[in-house]
Amino acid sequence: MAKENLVVIFGGRSSEHEVSCISVQTVAKGVDLEKYNMTLVGITKDGRWLKADNIESIADGSWYDSKVTAVISPDTRRELIIFSDAGVERQKVDVIFPVLHGMYGEDGTIQGLFEMADIPYVGCGVLASAASMDKFYTKIIVDHIGVSQARFVPVLAEDFSDIDSAMDRVEAELDYPVFVKPSKAGSSKGVNKATDRASLLYALNEAVKHDNKILVEETIVGRELECGVLGYKDNTKASGVGEILAAAEFYDFDAKYNNAESRTVIGADIPKEAENEIREDAVKIFKALDGFGLSRVDFFLENGTNRVVFNEINTLPGFTGISMYPMLWNAQGYDIKTLVTTLIEMAKER
Repeated sequence: MAKENLVVIFGGRSSEHEVSCISVQTVAKGVDLEKYNMTLVGITKDGRWLKADNIESIADGSWYDSKVTAVISPDTRRELIIFSDAGVERQKVDVIFPVLHGMYGEDGTIQGLFEMADIPYVGCGVLASAASMDKFYTKIIVDHIGVSQARFVPVLAEDFSDIDSAMDRVEAELDYPVFVKPSKAGSSKGVNKATDRASLLYALNEAVKHDNKILVEETIVGRELECGVLGYKDNTKASGVGEILAAAEFYDFDAKYNNAESRTVIGADIPKEAENEIREDAVKIFKALDGFGLSRVDFFLENGTNRVVFNEINTLPGFTGISMYPMLWNAQGYDIKTLVTTLIEMAKER
């Protein structure tokens, strides 16, 4: 049986570019090369598309020096167009695995390109990607499916013309401390905790650097738990529940990727009722957002009450060596090769 042509796209223009370059190494090593001819295409931070020679070139960063450009054509002939000194080559594409975290990779934009080109691709579609990337719209949808989540107040960029009124609105609805989050920033970029009006002003000014829509949320004091989702529609299932033990006060970007003392626990020691609720809610949220393929859904287990509170959903979770999603599924019998193959086969079923 002839091999299919798989294009794995990594890097990207978001602030999570480096993390994507780490995740893709895990994904690429999991590709079954007996079934797929794999082509690696990296997107630089300034938006250039370059063909990478191999996984090693990603690990050492030499792919940035590639002289070969490779772009997906929106034409429905399903082609990767490769430009080199030797000329132009057109390579048929059977399926794409985008390993792109954050904006311009996880927000529906590149998924729209794949849809235009009529190429099967791993992961959530345009709507699910866009709605899940924007925490504000995620909350609106989750509000309608009976899942508990933190109360929030939106603050828009135009509100900064009268920031005192915006802060008055926050203080009227929420008690300190509060968390301030850019609506569409990934990996906790631009997230800060505010304990009074002065720190709220600081946090809002930091968040608006990342997005023109900001969420100010009530603080939920509890354990940070995560659940993996795999599948689509009625074929969706949830993994077990993992716990984040952050080395910092909260699990921000540095705590997640730069602090070796942050730990993940697979098989969180929580009440069975809470575990079941988390797993059921994860699937419910995924389906409400029209998810496909994979997502990681994050929750809090509130101290004292054991109330399960939805935090956020990530439609392209990390695949680094410390990432929860592949570890959760490994515990369910999906080693990385099985997981990657399953996701690729799902993409073709779509």
